[in-house]
Amino acid sequence: MSKTVYIGMTADIMHPGLIRIINEATKYGDVIIGLLTDKAIAEHKRLPYLTYEQRKEVVQNIKGVCKVVPQEEWSYVENLKRIKPDYIIHGDDWKTGPLREERVRVFEVMNEQGGKVIEIPYTLGINSSSLDKDIKAIGTTPDVRLKSLRRLINAKPVVRILEAHDGLCGLIIENQEILKGDKREVFDGMWSSSLTDSTSKGKPDIEAVDLTTRLQDLNNILECTTKPIIFDGDTGGKIEHFVFTVRTLERHGISAIIIEDKVGLKKNSLFGTDVIQTQDTIEGFCNKIKAGKASQITDDFMIIARIESLIAGKPVSDALERAFAYVQAGADGIMIHSKNKSGEDIKEFCLAFRKQYAHVPIVVVPTTYDHIYESELCDWGVNIIIYANHMLRAAYPAMMNVAKIILENERALEVRELCMPIKEILELIPGTK
Repeated sequence: MSKTVYIGMTADIMHPGLIRIINEATKYGDVIIGLLTDKAIAEHKRLPYLTYEQRKEVVQNIKGVCKVVPQEEWSYVENLKRIKPDYIIHGDDWKTGPLREERVRVFEVMNEQGGKVIEIPYTLGINSSSLDKDIKAIGTTPDVRLKSLRRLINAKPVVRILEAHDGLCGLIIENQEILKGDKREVFDGMWSSSLTDSTSKGKPDIEAVDLTTRLQDLNNILECTTKPIIFDGDTGGKIEHFVFTVRTLERHGISAIIIEDKVGLKKNSLFGTDVIQTQDTIEGFCNKIKAGKASQITDDFMIIARIESLIAGKPVSDALERAFAYVQAGADGIMIHSKNKSGEDIKEFCLAFRKQYAHVPIVVVPTTYDHIYESELCDWGVNIIIYANHMLRAAYPAMMNVAKIILENERALEVRELCMPIKEILELIPGTK
């Protein structure tokens, strides 16, 4: 009976180092590739450009590969216990860095099962992280960006979205990351907010803003980023206008639009306790959702229904009635909004909604209940968390402070430490130097 050799890989970017490992593995037996799924990858590295099925098609056609199996976890351990290979082969670069603890676990499992770990020298000059940067520099296409939000929802416990009102914000969201153990924490995409877009122009947040004007500014973000964008569509306007909006956003590669079920003169939902929102009829809003879905060219674009019941002072039961109707009308997700600082009404809604719909995405915007951790929201059944206005709210007081200090001192020396060095600005924007 032939011996078996296990190799775990992402295989989004095939390079000579991976081919070398496969070639080495064939010397020991039949090669089984444990191909990491999107879910296994998403919390540790960027979401692959290629889908699992696309990556599988590439790998299973590489000479020497006998079988491709999914690796559902970042850790190799579960597959090693299930498959019980005679060998596992890995580059020796995992002796240091975030995989060093995984290396220890792999050795323990293989020793228990009577198998062997084979480490081969890391291929110098080839680094998947640097290759990733090269691909990011190339950019993306509308089709790839459009599909990425659904893939992220399926791959991650919670999709983290941050507001972007210009290209600079987009670059921060694109590149900011921190490491927590072996996990990579990032923002998964961007929220194109009508509030912050209009405020950044010094104009009131009114729905009369032309879609073409919004898209001119949004294009600055599209040109320098690759992550998915969710568009704040306010009420969506008249049905015939909404159909046009859906087609236009889809063509540009926007992943989703969120429309709210209120009517009349626009007032921000968090404006104050005296604001009473007037909601559209359930039938009227369902008709808008149906028209929008019917106008789509692809199945990837998402129409998410935002429910204003809790803002309007209505009970959770009203919000649930509307949510169920909107899903039946074709909504791809539900955003539940509230200005209650405790977040208890959001929790009640989410838990009740999940009993009826286990997999329809729930979106929340924890602006007023910002004390609640993402992990807790995830436990309630939330899929997407939008930090809806924080980039603008952070920028304005910082700029006001710098302006005030310059006036007080009649020179700029005192704000030097508050400002980004010119050299870093030149390095921030690709192609500036």
